Amino acid sequence: MSVAHRIELPYRVRFDECGADGQLRSSGYLRYAQEMAWVHSEAAGFDRHWYRARSLTWLVRCAVLEMREPVEYGTTLTVSTQVSGWRRVWARRRSEFAVEGRVVAEARIDWVLLGPRGTPVRVPAELAALFTQRAVGPYEPARVELGPTPASARTRTVTVRRQDLDPMAHVNNATYLDYAEDAIDRGGGAAVLARPVRTYSVEYLRSAEADQRLVGASWPLEDRWAYRLSDASGQELFGALLSAPPSKIES
Repeated sequence: MSVAHRIELPYRVRFDECGADGQLRSSGYLRYAQEMAWVHSEAAGFDRHWYRARSLTWLVRCAVLEMREPVEYGTTLTVSTQVSGWRRVWARRRSEFAVEGRVVAEARIDWVLLGPRGTPVRVPAELAALFTQRAVGPYEPARVELGPTPASARTRTVTVRRQDLDPMAHVNNATYLDYAEDAIDRGGGAAVLARPVRTYSVEYLRSAEADQRLVGASWPLEDRWAYRLSDASGQELFGALLSAPPSKIES
């Protein structure tokens, strides 16, 4: 069996995927990229039933999202996906988001494969053979280094809602970005979030489940905003860095 190295599909931006400004939310790009990863895997014969039968699960560990232009409600996005990097228990996917051939955003997402015990396992040979047939090379997984949370950080409690969960019964990876943006907005970063060109670097360390009470902390850095999400015991679940150059009006 063969599978295309790169696939793409059109998605019309829905009303409920946009914020009060009428633009696609940052988390929407990650949702499209996640869906395209499954479409690509299913096209190659590796659907959720295949993974469930082997007690295997792909989890997002890190992601870098670069937003270059705002995307309005009703816009048709062409979303692509391809495996761009490969390691023993890891895979990196790259997605481009285009409007009429113009790339308006890009996401690079690092996935790790977990086995029956919830620990990383080697990618099965038949899966690796299909997705590395274009000589996909090794890479260094991304990391997000936040440093210690300062005493001046603004904190906000989040309770995981049932609608935040995905079919794995964990908070969906895109939802954490919504948590981060809400905290940064309330912490004084609204102007940064309004800039059309933004880059997010995020790292997922542990999964959150329904009804968990979490504590998010946000604080400004010299040229970025930082966000850390922890559980009630203080264990870190998620970290994010947001950078956005000032607009011409601001400068």
